[in-house]
Amino acid sequence: MALITTPFTSRTTASEILAGVDLTGRRIIVTGGASGIGLETVRALAAAGAEVTVATRNPAPGQRALDLSDLESVRAFVAGWSGPVHAVVANAGIMALPARRLAANGWELQLATNFLGHFALITGLHDHLRQAGGARVVMVSSGAQLLAPVDFDDPHFERRPYDPWIAYAQSKTADVLLAVAAARRWAGDGIAANALEPGYVHTNLQRHLDADAMRAAGAMDEEGNLLTPAHFTTPEQGAATSVLLAASPLMDGVTGRFFTHDNQEAEVVQGGPDAKKGVATWSVDPAAADRLWEYASEAIGGR
Repeated sequence: MALITTPFTSRTTASEILAGVDLTGRRIIVTGGASGIGLETVRALAAAGAEVTVATRNPAPGQRALDLSDLESVRAFVAGWSGPVHAVVANAGIMALPARRLAANGWELQLATNFLGHFALITGLHDHLRQAGGARVVMVSSGAQLLAPVDFDDPHFERRPYDPWIAYAQSKTADVLLAVAAARRWAGDGIAANALEPGYVHTNLQRHLDADAMRAAGAMDEEGNLLTPAHFTTPEQGAATSVLLAASPLMDGVTGRFFTHDNQEAEVVQGGPDAKKGVATWSVDPAAADRLWEYASEAIGGR
């Protein structure tokens, strides 16, 4: 199957993706849409005419509360929704928590927030997505999915030593697998599901990183000043691929794919510490996707 290409690049902004596109009448939910690439995703979609709901843990006026690590919060959000949903952009997340922390239901917090909360939200909204006709699910993953598969034997680090980056990588692999599984299950409902990595962008996502980690990424100098190396993009550019998958007519009929921050479909590669680009085989494995879907369904009460 040929890889999908677009005329865009890693320097294309979200607003440029939607130039000439009219989203009037579209209702779109963006999690974590109050800052960073989520905020730029919201701005571009709204500027094109969409009715955008910002779902965030600490909502401002006009936004809706949603704590993805709390399944009761997710259920309340879903219960309060009425009418169609034309797209859900699963953007919110946390990264590289320095110590192992658990959500209220006992899941490791990165897996709970980045994956399970979004799984509960998207499956809970399934009927609303189906009602829209041609709806889209967009999972904001990460290049970190190249580092580790989902460890089904010990996903919450109960026996293996906790590693902040392996935990993050696992959660982002899970996000891609969610898109793969949803694409397989929901094609008949007219719902497309895809995943992406937004590249390197300065956002609040890095708030748990220490100075050594930031320097290793080339994002901080010895005096503690932030740097923006050439491989980083702006939040407006980092949001472009989310917007492409959520609303561009170029993606009509596209489902079950993974796109990189240059707005092109990624090549499937062998994951591991030496992998630098692409999507890992374990991230798009249909058997793993189905297994994770069943595991998560049981965790949220058999939906």
